[in-house]
Amino acid sequence: MLKIMRLPTRLLRRKADSHKGDFGHILILAGSRRFSGAAVLSALAAMRAGAGRVTLGIPKSLSTAIIRIKSKEVMILPLAETSQGSLSLSAYKEIKDFLKKVDVLVIGPGLTDNKSTQELVRKVIKNIDLIKVIDADGLNALAGNLKLLRNKNIVMTPHPGEMARLLGKSIAVINKDRINLAKKFAKEHGLILVLKGHNTIVCDFKGNSYINRTGNPGMASAGTGDVLTGIIAAFLGQGLDAFCAAKYAVYLHGLAGDIAAREKSQISLIASDIIDRIPEAVKLSN
Repeated sequence: MLKIMRLPTRLLRRKADSHKGDFGHILILAGSRRFSGAAVLSALAAMRAGAGRVTLGIPKSLSTAIIRIKSKEVMILPLAETSQGSLSLSAYKEIKDFLKKVDVLVIGPGLTDNKSTQELVRKVIKNIDLIKVIDADGLNALAGNLKLLRNKNIVMTPHPGEMARLLGKSIAVINKDRINLAKKFAKEHGLILVLKGHNTIVCDFKGNSYINRTGNPGMASAGTGDVLTGIIAAFLGQGLDAFCAAKYAVYLHGLAGDIAAREKSQISLIASDIIDRIPEAVKLSN
């Protein structure tokens, strides 16, 4: 049986005179020569979850390939790249200038662990005060650099492996006491933490927490985390505070996955199936 929770009225009811600027412009710094799909999944999930505008900041050599597979509604910002086809530190100035017209910044899906790319991630996090969602390789760039996080208006979305790298602990240690560890980390670093996994945990620095009950093992496949990142960014863009945006995004992501699993089976479930079921999940939560 599907577990239904009502979404906030802010997401479900739009004024008759609304325009796209009311629902957030999201910039997603993502993708590389090897991992272009992660960028596309995050962008499409954000659009399906209600974002007004989404721009993909990607390595410039990927532009033609991305245009072929992305949603027609998603815009492209080609950026300087490394010899490995990942975002380069030299892209910082253009990113900083572009962010003047952005409401939410996503950093991480498919970026790789290239040294220049990781330096770019750290420089953006250190110097840009915009609300950020940090995932995947954005998280990996912060291992050993957690001091950059303090009071930076951030939502972090690690799975247990990424959390283990951030803290220099084993995955077994992370999984042994997930709730208390998540609460402590969120409080110490002044942010929102989404610790993914079975019964994903959302914590904020004030001591609030939420344990999610939607979702299924079929969602343990490539790209599903990129989808969640896009949904969180979309809810932030539509005006939810960071804790609520993360909480309701985790819930809706899991519900869409449950709907998809009923139709496709858990074994055949892929990340794009979750995106396709976002509209039905929203309708059920109305």
